Amino acid sequence: MRKIDTSAWRRYRLSDVFRMANTKSIVQKDIVPDSGIIPYVTAQAGNNGVMTYVSCPDTWVEDGNCIMIGGKTLTFSYQAAPFCSNDSHNIALYAKNAVGATEPCYLFVIAALKAAMSSRYSWGDSISMERMKDETFFLPADANGNPDWAYMESYMCKMMRESEAGLENLRQANDAKHSLDLSGWKRFHLYDDGLFDIDMGTKLDKAKMTEINPEVNFVGRANSSNGITARVDRIDGLEPYQPGYMTLSLGGEYLGSCFIQPDVFYTSQNVVVLIPKWDMPFSIKQFLSTMIFRESRTYYKAFLDELNRHIKRDFSFYLPVTSQGEPDWQYMDARMRSEMSYAQTVVSELACMI
Repeated sequence: MRKIDTSAWRRYRLSDVFRMANTKSIVQKDIVPDSGIIPYVTAQAGNNGVMTYVSCPDTWVEDGNCIMIGGKTLTFSYQAAPFCSNDSHNIALYAKNAVGATEPCYLFVIAALKAAMSSRYSWGDSISMERMKDETFFLPADANGNPDWAYMESYMCKMMRESEAGLENLRQANDAKHSLDLSGWKRFHLYDDGLFDIDMGTKLDKAKMTEINPEVNFVGRANSSNGITARVDRIDGLEPYQPGYMTLSLGGEYLGSCFIQPDVFYTSQNVVVLIPKWDMPFSIKQFLSTMIFRESRTYYKAFLDELNRHIKRDFSFYLPVTSQGEPDWQYMDARMRSEMSYAQTVVSELACMI
């Protein structure tokens, strides 16, 4: 990716650039899913924060053309149309300068805000407008020292055109893929022979961890960077888990997130550790993590029916099997190696465009 020259950028206070507003708190029990055309926006990271579309009173509706910050998750989304918001202490940002109130400018700012704030906040911090108004972040500046909206607009329009071209490449590549035939596959429990020992994790509180001489990854309920949310100090008397073990988020917005850990680690609450019962190749762990994630997101629900009470009892997932009804490790290994090779080819083609 091309590097942006930030030498002429300046630091701005959030409340100087934006009019900030707390969104109304419309709790989920008061809405009727799929009942209308107004986006019901939450602090979730996927689908631009939109959980469903509803019919609702005008008094519930926020003005669109803004950035919404998820109050509990520090998620950022651009909301083009009027919307209503859930009860997660969400904040709407409206550019004070009308020149900057465009989708490309807002998308540029979202990237700048993520870069500035992601390291200072984490899931569950419950961000408030009072807490955020004095936050500062960097933006390109014009000759008068004001945010250079023209540059941001031009840059993001160019990036969006290139992204569209990249997506078209991916769409064409996807046309060549075929659905898996799951007939003949069989359900397995995580604790079955040949799979995992389930360890309930270290259940540590990130806020109480120190980072003076960090040498251990801290895995939380996140869906990026292998779930790693920090690098923390080793705790005397508490050995970290070994590289190659897998982690699984039992609840929260990122329920089902399952990763292979690359280094020693501790875990937060509601993250279990899956310890392979044999020396599994990386490719097989990838296959298993994908199927575990698919099962979790299909049949379980964050905050309503989470994995906690199922994980050691009745949670199961599909795997391909041999003629003897055992997991077909050879197929899983070959399948994932093929997928990884294919993905590397697509990434290489996209890299040529950058």
